[in-house]
Amino acid sequence: MTPRDDSPAGTANKSGNPAKQLTIKEQRAEQRAAKVEAFKREQARKRRNKRIGIGAAIVGGVAIIALLVASIVLTMPKNATYEAGSSGAEIEGVETFENTNNHVETTVEYPQTPPAGGDHNPAWLNCDVYTEPQQNENAVHSLEHGAVWVTYDPSISDDELDALKAKLPSTYVILSPFEGLPTPIVLSAWNAQLQIDEASDERIGEFFEEYWKSEKVPEPGALCTGAVDGPGKA
Repeated sequence: MTPRDDSPAGTANKSGNPAKQLTIKEQRAEQRAAKVEAFKREQARKRRNKRIGIGAAIVGGVAIIALLVASIVLTMPKNATYEAGSSGAEIEGVETFENTNNHVETTVEYPQTPPAGGDHNPAWLNCDVYTEPQQNENAVHSLEHGAVWVTYDPSISDDELDALKAKLPSTYVILSPFEGLPTPIVLSAWNAQLQIDEASDERIGEFFEEYWKSEKVPEPGALCTGAVDGPGKA
């Protein structure tokens, strides 16, 4: 006689808790969800690392630029500095003159070479470094404003010219070649002039200290820019 099976229909061959078992479709969906979540985590990690890398690159780039700028600034030639105004100091070799200061439209025959004052053009020469000779009448007007005109023989060496440039202030100075100078270098201010042989002469600084932006010129404090640019402006 066959024993009676009292178990519910359809449950005789199953084991475990039926409520926790997943179908194959559900298992595959769960696996896909896990893969998607892992992919999202990996993408988030890559984006985070990318942001960190970009930030580090920016910081590094800024640091490199700062170092380059600092090195350029430190290696750039610096202009000399002088105190404006006159103290009445006597400088060996300086000649002084008495010149008129009228505005004229014509050329002028000057008693000094190069000129150190006198009648001049109504437009002044903008203070700067020039590689070509300048019009006397415009440069003299700049002297009237307190500028110093540094002229040099075109035959001096490049090293000598560089040494001369290193002694110039950043404003109220004109540097230009001049044919027919009595010495290789001549410094001219209003009614004052110094003739020297080389750029290493310490009297260059002394001359600037006494005559640069002097209050004793006819028009102290007047501009040395905003007028005429001469040929060969550097």
